[in-house]
Amino acid sequence: MKKKLLKYSSFLALIFALNFTVVNDVQAQCPMCKMSAEQNLKDGGTAGKGLNAGILYMFSAPYILVAVIGFTWYRNRRKEEDGEPNILEVSDN
Repeated sequence: MKKKLLKYSSFLALIFALNFTVVNDVQAQCPMCKMSAEQNLKDGGTAGKGLNAGILYMFSAPYILVAVIGFTWYRNRRKEEDGEPNILEVSDN
């Protein structure tokens, strides 16, 4: 069971790492924002690049939050399965 879990988690980690290493130029803007940003870039400004980076940053925040919660849950479940005594379960004999 643990080997299977390790196999799947390493596969997902590999996909996650490849996702960050192979980066395409992504345009995450609505049509009005895109038109405004393109006009700014034509005029020599850099607001379009900053707008796109901000949108991608806000888009990634929920995924990072879910990953942290999932890791915390997994770590706590693993501690329970390893047989560490819970403070509330230990009784004085």
